[in-house]
Amino acid sequence: MGVDGQHRQLVMRVEDAGRYFDDFAVGRTFATEGYTFTEADMIEFALKYDPQHFHMDRERAATGMYGGIIASGFHTLAIAFRLLVQARVFWPGNIGGKGMDRVRWIRAVHPGDTVRATCEVLELLPSSRADRGNMRLGVVLSNQRDETVLTCELLPVMARRPA
Repeated sequence: MGVDGQHRQLVMRVEDAGRYFDDFAVGRTFATEGYTFTEADMIEFALKYDPQHFHMDRERAATGMYGGIIASGFHTLAIAFRLLVQARVFWPGNIGGKGMDRVRWIRAVHPGDTVRATCEVLELLPSSRADRGNMRLGVVLSNQRDETVLTCELLPVMARRPA
């Protein structure tokens, strides 16, 4: 959708919109909506980016330790980030990222699993550049049974609030 009047109006109605570095506090948490993995999406991702049998070969995966196809860990990580972006945690102040630490795949994600992300601001570090700051966010991705499937720490760089 282009940036037209309808789009701008929708953006202005987003609850808690307008997050910049200055709007965060250590301990603040965010939660996202859910995303349900399908076997077709898992296989498509695996064929492109992580072509291992337990991600794309139904017959072979059925005899393996997971009892069937599971999502690639990289797929679950990408979905976690997508959920945070869709929840507008970083909007509109995101400049980019410095990286990610402590990525852990805790539990396999199976077709039909619905995941949700939560994140907590762990650290706020002003930058040597006055127009931005650095953050450390702890992210937890959980399934529909509230079992943790992935954890990581994101290191976004956020713009400071415009004057």
